[in-house]
Amino acid sequence: MVTDRDNVAALAPTTTHPWVAEGQHRVRFGVSIYPQPPEWRGFIRHVRWMEEHGIDGYFAYDHPAANADCWTALAALAATTERIRLGTAIDCVLYRPVYLLARQAADVDRLSGGRLVLGIGIGDKPAEFAEMGLPYPPLKERFKALEEAVVVLRGLWSGEPFAFAGETVAVDSPGTFLPPVQQPHVPILIAGGGEKVTLRQVARFADASNMGAHDTIGGAFSGEDIARKFAVLDGYLAEAGRSPESVLRSQFTMPLVLAETPHRLQAKLAAMPQDVLAWCGRALFAGTPDEGIAFYRDLAAKGFRYFIANILAGDVETVELLAEAVAPAFAGAGDLTRVRAQSPRA
Repeated sequence: MVTDRDNVAALAPTTTHPWVAEGQHRVRFGVSIYPQPPEWRGFIRHVRWMEEHGIDGYFAYDHPAANADCWTALAALAATTERIRLGTAIDCVLYRPVYLLARQAADVDRLSGGRLVLGIGIGDKPAEFAEMGLPYPPLKERFKALEEAVVVLRGLWSGEPFAFAGETVAVDSPGTFLPPVQQPHVPILIAGGGEKVTLRQVARFADASNMGAHDTIGGAFSGEDIARKFAVLDGYLAEAGRSPESVLRSQFTMPLVLAETPHRLQAKLAAMPQDVLAWCGRALFAGTPDEGIAFYRDLAAKGFRYFIANILAGDVETVELLAEAVAPAFAGAGDLTRVRAQSPRA
């Protein structure tokens, strides 16, 4: 049995995940729609359109008090798509028993033929915990819960007998757990940019990091912030005996708003919920396709290789412009700082 006193880092990644390795020399884009549209068939058709038009991944939110269940959504998409990556952005490890999370993730990975990316975090909305009748533990306990969740996930996914007794979770599996398809495991993405705890956990346990320009998504506001956080992460990776390339650096844009012209963009922003836009603050990016290309080109030059664009429900135009104008500018870019400056639609 593995206990909290053991060196649980022995269960950390020892090789670079294939999904990470294949993306270190190119830029990929994923989409996350919030809130998920209530009409399921239309939602599924929209994600299938994204797949057909080159979007790399669809990432479901985990806010069950205000949004469709992420695992129901991912299962539906796993059964109705063929190539697009499917992920969570971001699954709160305290919202469901870790054993159940391991089961749901393995099942979606199997149903999709090995396309799942498990994005996890510790939750930061006390009101949402309360609405679901869940306690909201102190920060230190939530960090411990995330660390122990990763240990349990990887242990169960091995399909071998596995027992664990920690501070926040205990499991005992005789080895009958049906594992996911992906090897060596489903890639795990840890959200946040905290330099004392979160980035250390990324280095010890994750295949990908995710951060953005908001306090709730890592506080990566400026180029200086990004450089410092990546340097801190690289230091922790060195301590863990891992290379910088073993962790994919992803960025969360919250939200992305695109329009063909500046005039159209201003009208569009004026029609959106102003309280939402104000709360998003500097995490919001709004622009034309050419401006979007320049925005992501700058972030790619800083080291990001994967972008998850949060797009507000109903903003079909932004999804289309991202897929048809922005993302193609990065296709096949060997030198990621020299992608085409012009939109292919220009």
